[in-house]
Amino acid sequence: MKKHTIWIILLAMVVFVAGCAPAQTTTETGTSTEPTATNEQTEGQAEGQADDQDKLVVVTTLFPQYDFVRQIGGDRVEPVLLLPPGVEAHSYEPTPQDIVTIQNADAFIYTGEGMEPWALKMIENTGSDTVKVVDLFQVVEGADANHEDLTSDYGQETLVGEEVNEFQEGEEVHGDQDHSGPDPHIWKDPVKAMAMAYHITEVLVELDLENAAYYEENGKAYLEELDNLHHEAEEALEHLKSRTVYSGGHFAFGHFLARYNLAFESPYEGFAPDAEPTPKRIAQLIEAMKAKKVTTIFYEELVDPKVTKIIAEETGAQMLQLHGAHNVSKAELEAGVTYVEIMKQNIKNLKEGLGSEN
Repeated sequence: MKKHTIWIILLAMVVFVAGCAPAQTTTETGTSTEPTATNEQTEGQAEGQADDQDKLVVVTTLFPQYDFVRQIGGDRVEPVLLLPPGVEAHSYEPTPQDIVTIQNADAFIYTGEGMEPWALKMIENTGSDTVKVVDLFQVVEGADANHEDLTSDYGQETLVGEEVNEFQEGEEVHGDQDHSGPDPHIWKDPVKAMAMAYHITEVLVELDLENAAYYEENGKAYLEELDNLHHEAEEALEHLKSRTVYSGGHFAFGHFLARYNLAFESPYEGFAPDAEPTPKRIAQLIEAMKAKKVTTIFYEELVDPKVTKIIAEETGAQMLQLHGAHNVSKAELEAGVTYVEIMKQNIKNLKEGLGSEN
């Protein structure tokens, strides 16, 4: 390798980019600063507030659960996204207000200890036994996970028996890298997203039996949308010129890659994006890409892609985003972006970056 390449890499690794947006809670509703209302307006607002009070309040840690609740709960649920827009989940530091928010909720849904290590502590600090707490990782990946009822209840042929649990750590989906521990990014796989959405439907029905038919109808429609997403990905990614994703980001697409038989190469080891890859590992990836004439390097959202930029400059590869969907930017949230839209863009970028034979 050229000496200047090593110096560029070493210099880049000295710089540590950190910092999170100020902690805040994002809700589907929002605040109002309207002028003083008339009596008629005040009565209308009071009626609206009463309606809001009748809604279930469901606090979610990550954007996928937030969007699933939003799609299935409709106008009968107030979803609350705990992560402020633009903040990376692994490094998030909860605030006292977050605990109060959970205490006042009907349910608290998180992905699991591996993804949100701070969630368990928050649950303990709430001191509440009335909030329903849901660990979706255990629901989808736990030893007792069983989704056979998805077939009978919703007619989804995709989810049969143990198919949602077919990804086992250690499969050949990430080259020679060692990613110890279970991959917490279960929502990246649309099939496992279906299992998550199905359980969220069950939770809403349990909390609000009076409106069970409403949630079940929305849940069925949304499962069909996720099933269509899965088949779209299957068809789009079946005939690619290359089946290896080269990324300057951390390993977060294991479940997705296993589902669609793709491999992954990255200078990172492990799942945490705040880990720093070694210059040696970056250099090895650069050499491998040059040798194989790789033309695209992917990067992740909400993290400074400094490593990806180094690799792109050294290899001449174009940069394309693979959006992990764990959180979104303020602009994306305000625009009403959805999980399905994010995943469809990922599929489009993979087809472009890996080359399609169709």
